[in-house]
Amino acid sequence: MSKLDECFSIADLRQLAKKKIPSVMFDYLEGSAEDELTAGWNLSSFSKYEFVPRVLKDVSKIDLSTSCQGVKIDLPVITAPTGMTRMFHWEGEKAVVRATHKAGTAYSLSTVATTSIEDVANESKGPLFFQIYAWHDRKMVFDFIERCKKSNYDGLMLAVDLASLGKRERDLRNGHGRPSILRKNTALSALSKPAWLFNFLTKPKMRMANMVEHLPHGADALKVVDSVNQQFSASVTWEDAKELQKLWGGKFMLKGIQSVEDAVLAAEMGASGIILSNHGGRQLDGAPAGLDLLPDVVKAVGSDIEVIVDGGITRGSDVIKAIALGAKSVLIGRAYLYGLAAGGEAGVTKTYDILRDEMTRVMQLIGCSSLSELGEQHVKRHE
Repeated sequence: MSKLDECFSIADLRQLAKKKIPSVMFDYLEGSAEDELTAGWNLSSFSKYEFVPRVLKDVSKIDLSTSCQGVKIDLPVITAPTGMTRMFHWEGEKAVVRATHKAGTAYSLSTVATTSIEDVANESKGPLFFQIYAWHDRKMVFDFIERCKKSNYDGLMLAVDLASLGKRERDLRNGHGRPSILRKNTALSALSKPAWLFNFLTKPKMRMANMVEHLPHGADALKVVDSVNQQFSASVTWEDAKELQKLWGGKFMLKGIQSVEDAVLAAEMGASGIILSNHGGRQLDGAPAGLDLLPDVVKAVGSDIEVIVDGGITRGSDVIKAIALGAKSVLIGRAYLYGLAAGGEAGVTKTYDILRDEMTRVMQLIGCSSLSELGEQHVKRHE
């Protein structure tokens, strides 16, 4: 029996991941901005709702399939785009995309990934989305968009919540952003994780793979942190979003919507989807949890735009609550990274297996056989 066989929840995968990777890497995975209040709110937001079970229903067959941006998926769970994924396992994005498409759902690639747009597409057997930023260097952004077109990505996500980078104090203490200190801290903490250290030293060097032609040092992930951070712009407007939407010409989502007012503006500009997200609590500490915004956003935009929720998903019941409140699907980030760190591709598969089992069980216990039956009548907020 492998250690993964002893994992029965995302929390179990988290504990195994913590044992497998250096502490500085685990801090990067789990850390959030400042006092980490928003990260906590993401998790606790789901406990504000209870189910309203219906009994004596035929729930012998459960259908968890839905669609996202026009593509059919077998689970209402999509990977959130996460950067520097090879920090957690040497195969990184390739392992995640294989497990994700085996699970029958969609994969989202980050601009600051450690595997390129093209290599992920070559590994892929399912729907793909790419997250872009409206960086200062628009030629680089335009290049990403053209490469996504050539590689047949199904849609773009524009991250809109990075006017400034969040103050992530765990990373600051560990030297992230100061490469020489990062290497020293990594080496020290890795001494107790010899398997991780062996792979880090012997496998291909970790690079920000989409930027090899654009940044110095061949996009060596330990040398270009400052160059990448300087690309984020505080002057991005709705007009910039419209420009990128027009250039792409396909499914275009805004990731990082945190108010009803901006959700309405996104619908008015013709975005095909909005992702209620606070970047996992890694940007503005004090930002609202996506689930807390969901009912009011759905009421405001109706069916004009697809609404997706991100943040704090650790249980299948969390997913079902979000769908019942009007989300089309959810994003998971840390949940699958725990699996990746715990056991590579098999660990990510374990993440999906756990969530699928829990979603199926909840659907049976509340008396729903398909996601299309779910609605506000199946949940209520605590008094």
